[in-house]
Amino acid sequence: MEIVPANIFDLNALRKLEKACFDKDAWPLFDLFAVLTFPEVIRLKAVVDGQMAGFVGGDPRPREGWGWIATIGVDPRFQRRGIGRALLRACEAKLGVPRSRLTVRISNIAAISLYEQEGYATTEIWSRYYSDGEDGMVMEKNL
Repeated sequence: MEIVPANIFDLNALRKLEKACFDKDAWPLFDLFAVLTFPEVIRLKAVVDGQMAGFVGGDPRPREGWGWIATIGVDPRFQRRGIGRALLRACEAKLGVPRSRLTVRISNIAAISLYEQEGYATTEIWSRYYSDGEDGMVMEKNL
């Protein structure tokens, strides 16, 4: 597995990954295009055997002193191999800010466990954040 920058040529692979990882929460095409083209966005993909196995998009906000992990996902066929952790760490290293934040479904115990292991702590709950009404847990880490 290697982690390399993603670009607009990864749009179709990212669409498939989003649907496989997030189903009803998958980003629309415009958002995927934006994460792959906006200049300030950090976009990294994990590649295994020539295919995208995972993706992370980060939004550095230096004026606010933190960055936002906007999306992170690993294809279910490649989960439990350390790819999500590697993507998270790689994105954090590139944010260039003192703190990182992210949001996760309150029911996503596996992801919450990973984030806690990596030093994230819950700062607040956003009620009915997701399209189906599930709450979102906001987590933050000092980098």
